[in-house]
Amino acid sequence: MPLDSINHIICIASGKGGVGKSSTAVNLAIALAKTGKKVGILDADIYGPSLPLMLGIGAETRPQIVDKRFMIPVEAHGVVCNSMGLLVDAKTAMVWRAPMIISAFNQILNDTQWGDLDVLIVDMPPGTGDIQLSLAQSVKVAGAVIVTTPQDVALLDARKGIEMFAKVDVPVLGVVENMSTHICTECGHEEAIFGTGGGERLAQEYNVGVIGRLPLDILIRESTDGGNPVVASSPSAKAAEAYMQLAEEVILRLEERGKSASAPTISVSDD
Repeated sequence: MPLDSINHIICIASGKGGVGKSSTAVNLAIALAKTGKKVGILDADIYGPSLPLMLGIGAETRPQIVDKRFMIPVEAHGVVCNSMGLLVDAKTAMVWRAPMIISAFNQILNDTQWGDLDVLIVDMPPGTGDIQLSLAQSVKVAGAVIVTTPQDVALLDARKGIEMFAKVDVPVLGVVENMSTHICTECGHEEAIFGTGGGERLAQEYNVGVIGRLPLDILIRESTDGGNPVVASSPSAKAAEAYMQLAEEVILRLEERGKSASAPTISVSDD
């Protein structure tokens, strides 16, 4: 089976959109690859796939098909990738109901020949819906990384994400506070324009660690929009260093947990 040769599957998740989850997933994947890990990344956002653009994969690029079923993932920046965005035209709207979305996700996950990987990163869609439950029920997930921003509204939704993973017995490796500080492009001054301590309070509430604080830096936006993420294009930048530190923290958490995570089960309660 294609998934048997993957050591760890990690979910990058958020309770809401707009917090930089996908840019975090892409840069984390490249950072992990720079440490010597064999890394793959799966775009699980069927409605709004963005990884091909962020990784600079051409619009006409398609995965190679083997035996009329299996897909060979596309390689970019040292990681292998598959996404619904590689299977349909960029202008195609996926007007599907939940069962079709789940079927498409499971097919991309299970019918991609990922090869021998140390880590497969799954860039989850925002929220706590069908794909999150389908992944937790069908494969062994090593852990989840919750991406949030310091604002109270983002923290409120991030709590829902943590609660959801707790219900399906997927451990949370840690919280990443994105847009933690703004770096002025003129003078280099850092300012916490969205507030401070939000990620720390969330982590303490659920007894998990803050494993990364990422800056609000225009270089991150420009590089990902241009298909050349900051970790690959500007490795000496402060933003790239923050992603490398995040990768080291993720590796540490995985080493602590080992490869002993058991298949999750769904718990049902009245709440």
